[in-house]
Amino acid sequence: MPRSRSAARGLTVTEFDDERNLVVVGGGLAGLRAIEAVRGTGWRGSLTLVGAEDHPPYDRPPLSKSFLAEGPLDQVTPFRSTVQLREELGTDVILGTRVEGVDTDRRSLQLSDGRRLAYDSLLVATGSNARKLDGQDSVSGVVGLRTDRDAAEVRRHLDQGARVVIVGAGFVGSEVASAALQRGLHVTIIDSEPVPLTRSVGRQVGEMCVDLHRAAGVELRTEVGVASFASRGGRLTGVVLTDGSELPADLAVVGIGATPATHWLTNSDVALEADGGIVCGDDLATSVPGIWAAGDVAHVPYEVFGGDLLRVEHWTNAAEQGAIAGRNAIRGEGDPEKISGIPYFWSNWYGHRLQFVGTSLRTEEVVIGPGGPGSVVLYRRGDRIVGALTIDRGGDIMKLRRRIVARGSWDEAVEFATARVEDGSGTKQTLPA
Repeated sequence: MPRSRSAARGLTVTEFDDERNLVVVGGGLAGLRAIEAVRGTGWRGSLTLVGAEDHPPYDRPPLSKSFLAEGPLDQVTPFRSTVQLREELGTDVILGTRVEGVDTDRRSLQLSDGRRLAYDSLLVATGSNARKLDGQDSVSGVVGLRTDRDAAEVRRHLDQGARVVIVGAGFVGSEVASAALQRGLHVTIIDSEPVPLTRSVGRQVGEMCVDLHRAAGVELRTEVGVASFASRGGRLTGVVLTDGSELPADLAVVGIGATPATHWLTNSDVALEADGGIVCGDDLATSVPGIWAAGDVAHVPYEVFGGDLLRVEHWTNAAEQGAIAGRNAIRGEGDPEKISGIPYFWSNWYGHRLQFVGTSLRTEEVVIGPGGPGSVVLYRRGDRIVGALTIDRGGDIMKLRRRIVARGSWDEAVEFATARVEDGSGTKQTLPA
């Protein structure tokens, strides 16, 4: 059994089991980081990656950001080519193939091409699927945004000067609205909630986000949903709302959330939450021996938040969890690694950068600053800070993250944030409009 290369840095030596056959299901960031991590230990066992898309893993955040910007097309390129995955990381790559079922007793997977694939250890990193509206798939010009193909369709409509309706004022939808507005296109956002994003970042932040939309010139309509899509010859002409009105549109981007891509586990022994996410321990092990999970699919307890079971759909989360789950899946001896990071994400709207770290679950929300760009928002549980959001304050978010991880006091966090806002520290020049 090879020894971990971490030993060369004076860390604990861990032994891994070269006899195991590891299968990673999911061709996204979490799956890639798992593969890189296990080969980084010096492990020489059999490794297979199964991905539903035709492409090897690629970076998804740019799909709603730079990929949609006006100008030369920012091509989506894989982190590593199929050849690199095979030759440099010793991985058998199976792309364009879905997993349709699992036999946990025999430790085998049923693939969509009819094959069965055996495993000793299995890592589930299948990500999530965009939620859809009734009638969405029957009308050209109504698009979700999860894959490079989705982004290419959105980009094509933007290049053609489409009238744009965004369904859902979440972060992805708002980024698409920002890209469309930058091109001078007319944009309308609709959302069923009175104040968008209240459940994810709180009402006060939601109201600040509403102000960002309206200050940029976007038409935002709340407390209304989609009744149907109007079309001519199968092509979108308008979005009919539940209040009876109709918005002319050539492009409707549906951004109403996502569900874990775990349908193939429904009839297995793997424990799932009500949303379809996989119940994991803090070592990312599932309820079934030999199976781990990482990324969008995983509900994981965060000890720093009192054991809250969180499923986080963010880039940094997928990267960290993929690596840890991968190493644990090949571990032969020694205690498993446990997650140590906390949720973090960023979003760019109309030249402003929003950054969030920690949790807003069961918290008190306090705004420090002007109540918009330049503000810090802190989230409190008892006498502790457990979350923070900043707008155009890139110099503060990682300092606040350290306080959250260290279980810092609420009063000290408020004092820090107030001083930074008052003296102008931590501000970051806004992005190009």
